Amino acid sequence: MGKIAQGILGGLSGKVGNIIGGSWKGIDYIRIKPSSVANPRTEGQVNQRNKFTVTLEYLQATSDFIKIGYKAFAVKKTEFNAAMSYVLNNAVGGVAPNFTIDFTLALLSRGPLSGVLNGTTDLTTAGQVTFDWDDNSAEGNANVTDKSMVLVYNPSKKESISILDGADRTVGSQVVTIPNTYAGDTVELFMAFVSEDGKTVSNSVYLGSGTAA
Repeated sequence: MGKIAQGILGGLSGKVGNIIGGSWKGIDYIRIKPSSVANPRTEGQVNQRNKFTVTLEYLQATSDFIKIGYKAFAVKKTEFNAAMSYVLNNAVGGVAPNFTIDFTLALLSRGPLSGVLNGTTDLTTAGQVTFDWDDNSAEGNANVTDKSMVLVYNPSKKESISILDGADRTVGSQVVTIPNTYAGDTVELFMAFVSEDGKTVSNSVYLGSGTAA
């Protein structure tokens, strides 16, 4: 229980209702106790939660790729947290409250290595996705030993299939085997390169979507 000294205009010690009083360095003060909000539901807070949820769903399903793709950004944070920050700030679109991931901007790897040249995909064969690209090993800082990183993301099942140490840049093709349960599902397709020692990556590229055979 609070006590008021010298009448209502005097010093207050303790709490009276939602008023809290005290003394600091000989100076009497009072403040109003803030309202307790256990579950904030303002429009801005709801929108931020929805953005966070769609980003988390996307990155949890592609976390193995991210561990390599964001290794250079894991300074005082995890690769996952680095990717979370980037995608939240750069690749969440749609109209509130129904936010979506813009896959063209949602990089799964970020780095200075020369990227994918003329990447394409083929989903016509049941149970597999074929990734093709042109050999640009003589350009920029590319190397003939760079390894392809390819990923098939299935949003409806919230999972992905990836190869993180695939065919060399010079080979120009990599096949990914996908489960039969993917047949008829829409899948999102991504690719990048990683150096042979695993230390440097390219920015990932989004190669579009298709229906798994």
